[in-house]
Formats: sequence, structure tokens, C-alpha cells
Amino acid sequence: MRVMVVADLHIGIESGLARYGVHITSNAGMRLNQLVSTIETERPDLLVLLGDVKHNVPATSRQEFREIPEMLRRLRELVPIKVAPGNHDGGLKRFLRDDEVLPVDGALIDGTGYLHGHACPSPDLRGHLLVAGHVHPVVSVRDEVGCVMRAQPAYLYAGLDGDCLSTGWASDTGDPPTRVVFMPAFNELTGGIDVTEIRGSGLGPLSRCFSEDRAEVFLADGTFIGSLASVRHEE
Repeated sequence: MRVMVVADLHIGIESGLARYGVHITSNAGMRLNQLVSTIETERPDLLVLLGDVKHNVPATSRQEFREIPEMLRRLRELVPIKVAPGNHDGGLKRFLRDDEVLPVDGALIDGTGYLHGHACPSPDLRGHLLVAGHVHPVVSVRDEVGCVMRAQPAYLYAGLDGDCLSTGWASDTGDPPTRVVFMPAFNELTGGIDVTEIRGSGLGPLSRCFSEDRAEVFLADGTFIGSLASVRHEE
């Protein structure tokens, strides 16, 4: 099965910023066109939205009421959808079909676990690769003369320490190692957390319980940057 995964769309972020005096024209149409183009090119069997589909909490803004139904309509015309609800997704279910909503603690699809990452993962995901959003990883890249360029969206791949998680996640079960990939946010306005700071960010159990040993960092285009240790050393 070919699964396309998108994390942290944060539809409605422009209206959220406006409440703080930052007025930006909505760019939701451009983002939706990017999604549609990728779906048409890659032809996945399933699209998984890894939570924080909407931005405003706890209410749903007028912008979200306007843009979310249109986005879902266009995506459904192209591919089946599953949504792993995130901490910003209060009220999102009104826009979704019952069979499109995954459990908050994650679900296995074709042997891979998918969840937003703000809640403790189900023990049913133990021993699998988990794909999560929530932390918006970025990495600061230095050029050849040592200048730090703007932080870039990044993937962080690491092992997961089951003993650090809840009951049912003990590491002595004989299961294969559990691994996690933290995905970068799709929305360019969300900002991010440097990969070297995710472990101490407090943003949920996955960020607290991944193993920094042998963790690896990739740019959003798949370019391998190096181990997390080497990235930290560059700083």
C-alpha cells in the first residue's frame, strides 16, 4: 500500500495570527494545490493527515469553517482519507466521516503506526515504525564558511524507549525495536523546534521518550544531514 502522510496542516493559522495583530492573507489555496499536485503525481492508495488539521483552539474559526470542508472535498475526490486527531483538532470531527477518524493513541495501517504524537501511543503499536507529527522539527544548517542558514524543516528518525512510556510499553517483551519518525509541519507558518531541543521540549511522550543514540536527521527533501549527535556537535 502506498500511503501519503501529511502532518500539521494548521488550516486557519492566519486567523489565529490576526488575533495577535499579525495580518496575513490566507495561503490555504496554495497549500491545497500542492497537496493535490502531489497526490496526482504520486497516486497514493491512502492519505493520512497526522493531526492538527485545524489551528485554532478550542473554538473553530470562520476561516476554518470556510476552508476545511473545501479541502476535504477536493482530497476525497482523489484518494481515501484517514485523520489522526491532534491537540488542535477540537471540533474537527464535524467535518469528517466516522470511518475517516483514527484513534488518538494511533493505529496500524499496513504494518506502520500513525498518530499525531501529543498522546501516549497505544501498546498495539509496539515493535513497529511510528510516524508522528506535533513537534514541527527543524534543523539549522551551516554553509561552507560556517554561517548558519535559516532553520529548515526536517525529519527526525530515532528509536523509542518503551520503558519511558506507559504501562504496556516495557522493552523486555521480545518485540522488535520500536522506531519513530517525526515529520515536519506542512504549514510554513507554524515555525518549529530545533531537532537538538525536541527531547527537552516537553511536547508529549514521544518527544520525551525517543532515544538520542543513533537518531538521524534528514531535510524535508530526504537529504541526509547526519546523526543527531553530529548536528549537536556542529552547534
